[in-house]
Amino acid sequence: MPVKPVFSIIIPVYNRPEELDELLASILIQEYDEVFDVFVIEDGSSVKSDLIVEKYRTELPIHYFEKENTGPGPSRNFGMQKATGNYFIILDSDVILPKHYLATIAKQLEHKYTDAFGGPDAAHPNFSVLQKAINYSMTSFFTTGGIRGKKSSVGKFQPRSFNMGLSKKAFETTNGFSEMRAGEDIDLTFRLWNHGIETQLIDNAFVYHKRRNSISSFFHQTYAFGTARPKLNKMYPTTAKLTYWFPSVFILGLDLSILLLFFGIYNPILLYGLYFSLIALDASFRNNFNPIVSLLSIITSLTQFLGYGLGFLEATFFSKK
Repeated sequence: MPVKPVFSIIIPVYNRPEELDELLASILIQEYDEVFDVFVIEDGSSVKSDLIVEKYRTELPIHYFEKENTGPGPSRNFGMQKATGNYFIILDSDVILPKHYLATIAKQLEHKYTDAFGGPDAAHPNFSVLQKAINYSMTSFFTTGGIRGKKSSVGKFQPRSFNMGLSKKAFETTNGFSEMRAGEDIDLTFRLWNHGIETQLIDNAFVYHKRRNSISSFFHQTYAFGTARPKLNKMYPTTAKLTYWFPSVFILGLDLSILLLFFGIYNPILLYGLYFSLIALDASFRNNFNPIVSLLSIITSLTQFLGYGLGFLEATFFSKK
């Protein structure tokens, strides 16, 4: 029987004090009576969060460490090495927790203990229309197959580091995250599985995830995701799937469909139009029929496919590593 989890919340932060403020405020109001603590790791930021941390010192058991910039993975490892708990809750600084978050995790681990878990994300009602559209594109069945937190998703759920739990035992077994700048959470998941460590999706332990606040930054993020996947396929060949090619094929097909218009061939572009219409309708339904979110979801979905698809092709055919 595993030891009862004592949570240490690990938060790497890089130039995001305002977002950290919102996250800490949501931790403060957790409906959870057990002992836990918080470790904020300043990853070489030029805009520091020290004043934000000080704001919560008397209300939260919070620890603050500054270090040189090494990226999110090593910063999480740094935090887990410093942590006092035996179960680490790993969060990105741009999330907000619902009040039931910690209690939900504790209840599920009591019901079914695993040494690692992942949870989904959602759009908070107060998010901007662009953030809601990005959230839709990253979580919808029509765009990602629901792999980021749906029980009915395609394939086995892979925990993501914006909302992830890891026991001290699992951390010591795997040595935590690698130095990869993108895909480091998937790499860790594969190593957990290779060591026989079970993971689970706790679907009610969701977070409100802001993600990016511009189309440009969202493109660069998805491009990084795309470049990471071929590297992971080489590292773990048995995990490679044809579905990972979908965004690249989608973009190439769209380019071809536009070219065929000059030759009077319209059917391919009509199929793309039907697909984007489905996205618009589904996004509207999931966002209280907001027409702006609906239209933006077409743009963010196209941005996601373009970023991921180009990154995937670049890493597959042009990467020197």
